[in-house]
Amino acid sequence: MGVKVRIPTPLRGLTSGQGEVEGQGDSINELIENLEQSYAGLRERIYDDSGSVRRFINIYVNEEDIRFLQGVSTQLKPGDLVSIVPAIAGGC
Repeated sequence: MGVKVRIPTPLRGLTSGQGEVEGQGDSINELIENLEQSYAGLRERIYDDSGSVRRFINIYVNEEDIRFLQGVSTQLKPGDLVSIVPAIAGGC
């Protein structure tokens, strides 16, 4: 059993329209690297050139923001739900 990953609409072109995919990895970083093997281009949409999660991308593990956990080193276990959420800006 792997990890379920929710894919936001802007990235679904990389996953053949799938809103949820299954991935493998012991950490967020390992999960993203493994997803890149199946969905080329995903990594560059999530990480910036320095290898950090882009400012406008939020990643949650079971509804916990990884910024308040261990970042991309956050450990995963089978059955976890990872959500990739692009930040939305707006206002008056």
